[in-house]
Amino acid sequence: MHSPIKLAFLFLSLTAIATAIPVKRTNYLFTTHAKAVSGICTVIQSNTSLCCKTLKHVPTDDPIELIRALAAAAETSVKSSVTFLSQIKPKHKSNAVATAAVDSCEKNLNYALEDFADFWKATGKDVNTLAHNYFVCKKTLMSIMGYHSTCLDDIEDKGLLKEVELGIGVGKNLSSDSFDVFNGLNTIFKTFGIKVKLNGEDTSPRPPPLSDYYF
Repeated sequence: MHSPIKLAFLFLSLTAIATAIPVKRTNYLFTTHAKAVSGICTVIQSNTSLCCKTLKHVPTDDPIELIRALAAAAETSVKSSVTFLSQIKPKHKSNAVATAAVDSCEKNLNYALEDFADFWKATGKDVNTLAHNYFVCKKTLMSIMGYHSTCLDDIEDKGLLKEVELGIGVGKNLSSDSFDVFNGLNTIFKTFGIKVKLNGEDTSPRPPPLSDYYF
């Protein structure tokens, strides 16, 4: 049999559960973070889902940091693309043409990563530096997109082409998304009330990105 104390405790516990106020969950779509992400990703004319998914997990509402985070994600994906290519090499080592195509693709993506190193120097850490290097940012991101495309141009085997295209696909799409975001910086700045003038000329004393020498 239950003691009076245990029965009283059980009654109080059940009463507390019955009268507890349900916790109201905040709809993410109405949060400041979601609005910031949406404000950035809507400048992409094609498909914003990859942009939104990428930025949803970045813990900041600062639009400049979110923009930089998208570019950082693109860089990480390019690195993953290179890793993928090195992993499929053994599978195609008996085919000299396929091996040469994969080697060429790997080399091109490594050039893209070198361009990214220049890109980070250009973007700076604040909104004014980002705006001042607007032209350089676009130019470097475009070269990275070019590397992804020329990488696939060398592959004639349809099976290998599909395999490589899938393997480097996220890197290619994120690079494209990043370019579109930087291309729409003026729109983004206006959306968030950021008052800076974009520099449309390459005034950087640095040498041009590696892509200038390979196209």
